[in-house]
Amino acid sequence: MEGKEQSKKKESWYWNWLIGSVALRVILVYFSNNLNLASRPEISTPLTSLRRLAEGYWLKQSSMSPYAGSMYHGSPLLLSLLGPLTAKRIEGQPDHILCSLVFVIADVVSAMFIRATGRNLQIAYSQSLKFLDLVKLSEKSDILPSGDIAALVYLWNPFTIVACVGLSTSPVENLAIILSLYGACRRIAPLAAFGWVMATHLSLYPVILIIPMILLLGYGPDTPPRKLFLQKKYVEVGDTPSNDRCLQEEAVDQPELPYVFSWRPVIHFLFWTSLWLVYVLVLCGVSVKQYGGLWELFKRTYGFMLTVQDLSPNMGVLWYFFAEVFDFFRNFFLIVFHGNILFMILPLAIRLKHRPFFLAFVYIVISSMLKSYPSVGDSALYLGLLGLFVNELADMKFSFFLFCGYIGVSLLSPVMHNLWIWRGTGNANFYFATAMAYACLQIILVVESVSAMLNHDRKLRKLSATKVLDGKT
Repeated sequence: MEGKEQSKKKESWYWNWLIGSVALRVILVYFSNNLNLASRPEISTPLTSLRRLAEGYWLKQSSMSPYAGSMYHGSPLLLSLLGPLTAKRIEGQPDHILCSLVFVIADVVSAMFIRATGRNLQIAYSQSLKFLDLVKLSEKSDILPSGDIAALVYLWNPFTIVACVGLSTSPVENLAIILSLYGACRRIAPLAAFGWVMATHLSLYPVILIIPMILLLGYGPDTPPRKLFLQKKYVEVGDTPSNDRCLQEEAVDQPELPYVFSWRPVIHFLFWTSLWLVYVLVLCGVSVKQYGGLWELFKRTYGFMLTVQDLSPNMGVLWYFFAEVFDFFRNFFLIVFHGNILFMILPLAIRLKHRPFFLAFVYIVISSMLKSYPSVGDSALYLGLLGLFVNELADMKFSFFLFCGYIGVSLLSPVMHNLWIWRGTGNANFYFATAMAYACLQIILVVESVSAMLNHDRKLRKLSATKVLDGKT
């Protein structure tokens, strides 16, 4: 009875905080004109700005190409979905109220999917520990499940809130990524394929998530390292005359490996991916048929991302670098910067294939750091997903330093931008310094989180070896 009452209290506590986050968003949305967040380069980029989307919709309504000029570079499907809401007005209400409510709903739905994903990961992790005869670890209870923690971190993260209130389309892009990961975690191939296709269509960089998604579909949410099942026992045979310990290695008979890669859900996923991909291309082709067709669409969207045509300041490092680089070397450095993401895919996949969801988290952080036009909405996504690994990353180093660093960058960035643009007492280096600090924080987060996860696996391996040793003796 006490356990049921405690679980009910946790459930009600979670829902109270969720309702509070929605209420906060609605209040801030209603008074967002006073906050002037939509003009902040940390929040709205050339790809996520709702003002640019409204301009593209106006051009489309005027029988002109929405990609005319240099304003809109987003998806034509997103233009068809949100464009009418930018033109529709409710008397006595702010002009942007309808679009803002869509972003609020997207945040809440994303949090619900994160929570459900966390529960699936926790169940799979507990089953793995029980199979390894580490029942005590699987029965360890926390204040809140990791899924609830991750969902609340996502909802109450200031980055998530300002991205929602600041009229950025990042909440919709984040929802597509979370939907794809949830579908892969549950092995629902149509849902995973739909989310991945839409996420890739909206921002291109989620294309690299297909590797962890295939691993999720093939192995499942949690796959302990193979070494845990091929464990070797070290038996102490006594002291040598020099008082040194001598260890003798003895192979242990292990049962058949329980985690075998299954190709059936992967093939199912690839089939639905091709189906959704064709469907999206057909819809896009119909939308831009009179404006140059699909080739013009790819040139204005994906080409715009890859060639970094807009050098307006943002939280990334590419705008400053390509503003300074000689044109002769521009193409070379474009290949280098985008190739950095690709070069990291295979080594990380080999090392973290037993943790496919964590691998997806690492890919998201790397793409958020190296993409052409990053924003705080990208950080909101991976910081929310980080909450899913509170147990595994409990020993992560520099956590307090990272926390203070993110706060410092968040406070210094608008100050440096104001000194440079409005007061004229600074220069571009002031603002770029905060972007460099922001990139360094993300690098430290990736390095330390991967190190903490690998250390966690080593601890499991040692505990498993101890269990085997105790069982033999």
